[in-house]
Amino acid sequence: MSPENQYCPRCFTPLGQPAVRPGSPTYRVRGIGLAAIVAVGATAVLYLAVVLSSLIGMVLARRAMANENPDLLRLAAIIVAVIALIMTVVHLTAAVLVIIWTWRARKNTDAFPGAEPAFGPGWAIAGWLVPFANFVVPARVVAAVARDSLWRRVTPAIVVVWWCSWLVFSVGERLASRADDRAYEKLPEIPFDDAGYQAYADLYQDSLLRSALPALGCVIAAVTLILLIRRISAAQEARIASATPQWPTGPVWPAQTWPAAGAAQSGGAAQSGGAAQPGGAAQSPGAAHPGGAAQPAPAAQPAVEVPGAAPTS
Repeated sequence: MSPENQYCPRCFTPLGQPAVRPGSPTYRVRGIGLAAIVAVGATAVLYLAVVLSSLIGMVLARRAMANENPDLLRLAAIIVAVIALIMTVVHLTAAVLVIIWTWRARKNTDAFPGAEPAFGPGWAIAGWLVPFANFVVPARVVAAVARDSLWRRVTPAIVVVWWCSWLVFSVGERLASRADDRAYEKLPEIPFDDAGYQAYADLYQDSLLRSALPALGCVIAAVTLILLIRRISAAQEARIASATPQWPTGPVWPAQTWPAAGAAQSGGAAQSGGAAQPGGAAQSPGAAHPGGAAQPAPAAQPAVEVPGAAPTS
């Protein structure tokens, strides 16, 4: 860009700044990001399995009504509970990995010149845990990380889509779960007629309908978060790698220096104690130069004179 600009017109990084501030600590994010991607994808798949398990419960409830077998209702409840338990464990694992990745990515932006983080690195963790703040802070932290990592001054639209879909999933899933709990408490423990069995079938059917919107939000949030983690991790790793010095592969002798062109011509005679010049005439350190003025020998490197020995050629 033009030297007249003091800041990059795209990302507002100050002119002449390195990709990474020397001495600033940085963290690897590709490995933890890959683990978070796998966990987030598994959480989305398992949540869809939890939602679709209501279909299994509805089918078993109808079979129990036809056969008057309450054991099928217990089997349906066990299947739904086991899938939900596995999903909860994977969901907690994904949450921990995403928080660690967010903290590392946020710490890396402290080493990027021109970065403008919205919150400190501690909020990358506390923002997910503090009540009510977790509706705003994580989105602002990730938005700032995305801007500073992807060389943008405006928050990418994918961050907005991710956070809106996450709120739909998070709030919708809690409301649907509470509604299911209230409906389950009204059911008879052991149904004795068709109305009791039909109540169980209606419970699973209503649960499926209530979870449709949270399931859609879960899928969109998982896909957009996976894309964000991949893009931000790749951008940060490339930026940190570009700031790593590339040392020469060949051997380098200690204190090896190369004389300048002017020093080789003017100082060569002084360093050799009156060595022969290309013209064939030997010049002493105090010999006259073409300008007519005698040039004194450099004080830093005086010629070594050996008594009784002629200058070497």
